Amino acid sequence: MADDPFEGDPRITPVRPDLAPLHLRGVVEAGAYASDQPMRVSVAVAPLSAAPDADSEQVSQLLFGEDFTAYEVERGWAWGQSALDGYVGYVPEADLMNRPETEPTHRVATLQALIYPEPDMKSRPIGAVPFGARMTVRPREETGGFAALDPGGYAALAALKPLDAHDALWVATAERFLGAPYLWGGRSAAGFDCSGLVQTALHAAGVDCPRDSDMQMAALGREVSAKTLKRGDLVFWRRHVGIMTSPSMLLHANAHHMAVVSEAFETARARIAKAEFGEIVGVRRLTI
Repeated sequence: MADDPFEGDPRITPVRPDLAPLHLRGVVEAGAYASDQPMRVSVAVAPLSAAPDADSEQVSQLLFGEDFTAYEVERGWAWGQSALDGYVGYVPEADLMNRPETEPTHRVATLQALIYPEPDMKSRPIGAVPFGARMTVRPREETGGFAALDPGGYAALAALKPLDAHDALWVATAERFLGAPYLWGGRSAAGFDCSGLVQTALHAAGVDCPRDSDMQMAALGREVSAKTLKRGDLVFWRRHVGIMTSPSMLLHANAHHMAVVSEAFETARARIAKAEFGEIVGVRRLTI
């Protein structure tokens, strides 16, 4: 078996010179080793930052209901690792709660789900959570088309799907986000980056997908030629990825348009080669 090219990669390896997880004692050197602190995201979208500073780079985002393992909680920041894709960074402590014993049962399947104080569509919503957020529905507490949520509130059943109900038409899922803003590190309709869009659509299809485009190229599908493109192919550049929606059209979140757009593949290819990421480095075809 080939060596993992991302073994020890700091993006997915929770190691600092001064601190590492207890389970890595004897594997990596650090000044100290910390036990796991299981946590869960308690806000709609939480930033995952490169440093414990609100002005630092957002490397990714965590969505409501996703689990996070903290190894340090200090001065309002938790340092640790996303359970979803292994990404490492700092999350505001206020955006997390201690992981409850109950596990999420459903995910948000609409662009966002409104949260109500009672099972009544005329009541004023008290919040909203994005597509892909993980919700815990209380069993046998469905009322008038609403699901009772743990720890509180109600959401329309029509906005939710069980976690094991997958959307196989993953390209169509990605197309739902046409026009969403481009956001570095983004993973929601409020803003996506290129690999965040791919990851979101594939997760909805039940496909385990890494966070960044280079990891995605290494992990997903089989290599095919750029001369035989078809719907669902992933086209990779250095630090960029797009989704073919037909043999001639590319869907991608990109900083040129600052949005999720669909454009002629050859137009995008020429612009990217000239002014952005250079030539294509790979094409992958998935079987779902």
